[in-house]
Amino acid sequence: KKKKKKKTNKQMKQVTLGEWLSDYHPAGKTAQRNSPFNLPGRVAWCVMEVIGPINLAYLLYPHIGNLSNWNLLAASLYIIHYINRSIVNPLFVAPSIAPTGIMIVASAAWFNWLNSTCLAGWILGIDHLGYSSSDEGENQGFGGVLPYIGLLLFVIGMIGNIRGERTLWRLRREEALRRQQQQNEKGDSAEKKKGKNPFDNVYVIPPAKGLFRFVLYPHYLSEWLEWLGYVLVGTAVLPGWKDTASLPLPLAPWFVPFAALAKRFAVPFPLPAVAFLVNEVTAMVPQAKRGRRWYVNRFGEKAVGGRSAVIPGVSFL
Repeated sequence: KKKKKKKTNKQMKQVTLGEWLSDYHPAGKTAQRNSPFNLPGRVAWCVMEVIGPINLAYLLYPHIGNLSNWNLLAASLYIIHYINRSIVNPLFVAPSIAPTGIMIVASAAWFNWLNSTCLAGWILGIDHLGYSSSDEGENQGFGGVLPYIGLLLFVIGMIGNIRGERTLWRLRREEALRRQQQQNEKGDSAEKKKGKNPFDNVYVIPPAKGLFRFVLYPHYLSEWLEWLGYVLVGTAVLPGWKDTASLPLPLAPWFVPFAALAKRFAVPFPLPAVAFLVNEVTAMVPQAKRGRRWYVNRFGEKAVGGRSAVIPGVSFL
């Protein structure tokens, strides 16, 4: 079993490294539009993302009356984010969504199901260490303020995330309408006759102002701020692990700093929320880097203007 586990971990690391080096990502700007393995973009996006809030609500609903206010808030924040992401954006706001490879849909659906299941167990207070909410009083000192700071960060991050995405979609609409007007002036209505979505495969590079002044993907950075806020809210979700040395498994190195901070502020360690944040960042960084390469190839380095992909001033990105 140990040998099999080591082999699986090695394979997963290789796949992760491949994400940093390869431009293969059959979705969005880099979609393979003629692939037989595609699903319609709007349907794909809705299906793979809506699994999370549905699964979380399904698991929590029978026990909702037994949850504390902070536990309910943690559940609500997750559901609000994903309702916007899975229903509002793809079905009502986005001008068009590129065909999405079934591999992307399957992996995203699997992640959202697994992640929402872990979060549900945490919010329900499932704990095999014998630590329950009755063992912990109200957080004192600065630790007691952390959940409120987290809620503020979550709201700010979600606003920034929505603004960034809506700005990109507005720019696409404006460019598509400009092209359509040019075609009408030339008397070319071929696209209309085909019934094609005029916004499909229309992309522009965002001007270097506002949220896009320093990075090309500020909505990614805003989403990370959201989930960092979620981690801080999670310090009020009970039960949690006060003593990380008593965890049933040793912590991976990338979780250790978070555990140290939890110990420093004497608050429970919200491991599932931290795992969610780490997974979000490590999945989105290579996607943003891939997107920057796409912008450079399509519009040129001059149009990119020295902006990094997602973290201001980091030339590597």
